[in-house]
Amino acid sequence: MDAATLWARAVGDRSGFRDAFFALLEEHSVRYCVVESNAYVEPLIGLDLEVVITPEDLERIETLLAGRFHVGRFEHSINVSLPDSQLRIQIQTDPRYAAFVARAQPRNVLGVTLQVAAVEDVLQGKLWAFLDDTRRRSKRQKDLADIGRLIEGYPQLRERVPDEVLDRLV
Repeated sequence: MDAATLWARAVGDRSGFRDAFFALLEEHSVRYCVVESNAYVEPLIGLDLEVVITPEDLERIETLLAGRFHVGRFEHSINVSLPDSQLRIQIQTDPRYAAFVARAQPRNVLGVTLQVAAVEDVLQGKLWAFLDDTRRRSKRQKDLADIGRLIEGYPQLRERVPDEVLDRLV
């Protein structure tokens, strides 16, 4: 079984949601990137996939997404899903993330080539998420684990991590 099939099975994506979502972005020339540590370090499969779409593309694609998928808008994200998939795609709307798209490069994420934020941007996104006290503790713990995995794989990134976060790593 290849990595892409494993990913789809692990997240219960029986509908082909992941592939349909990214095909729609490609079809409409939407500039995006995923903020995904799995593109840089040993993968951990989760049910959430964080995506950043350029602000100028976001409004038009939200309407297109709503025509094909279940779409819910929240304070800093647009969540996209389908009933036959446990995968949840979270489009980040926090303006701090917008610059990530310009620095993104195609990379393999569990057997699928996607536009992926630069490793420094992935780390920054994980830091913002971990330091956000309004997020659930379980989500913040996963972000902390991702930070640890990233600096383990890319030791030069350690200098970008605040002491308050480094102190929390095992």
